[in-house]
Amino acid sequence: MSGNTGWHRAATLDQVTEDEPLALKVGERRIALFRVADEVYATDDVCTHAFALLSDGLQEGCVIECPLHNARFDVRTGRALSSPAERDLETFPVRIAGDAIEILLPA
Repeated sequence: MSGNTGWHRAATLDQVTEDEPLALKVGERRIALFRVADEVYATDDVCTHAFALLSDGLQEGCVIECPLHNARFDVRTGRALSSPAERDLETFPVRIAGDAIEILLPA
């Protein structure tokens, strides 16, 4: 994963299991991958309320709960679902190429 923009190979399908978030770093950006059934979603890994890694949180289906203050987010949309989070997470497009998971980072 070189550079900061464009499509980046993030992981392989077998590295991301349901309800077990996967943390990765692209440049200086922390990303979390989430698997829900046959879909994979990518969001910022850092909670919008206070610095905590969402990949260390509890995932139940499409919802990730921050391990620090229990804010909850929808991994499909990044939407903040509960306080103390008031801002949504940034999400990133994901595509599957063979067994590779690729994410698109903005310019």
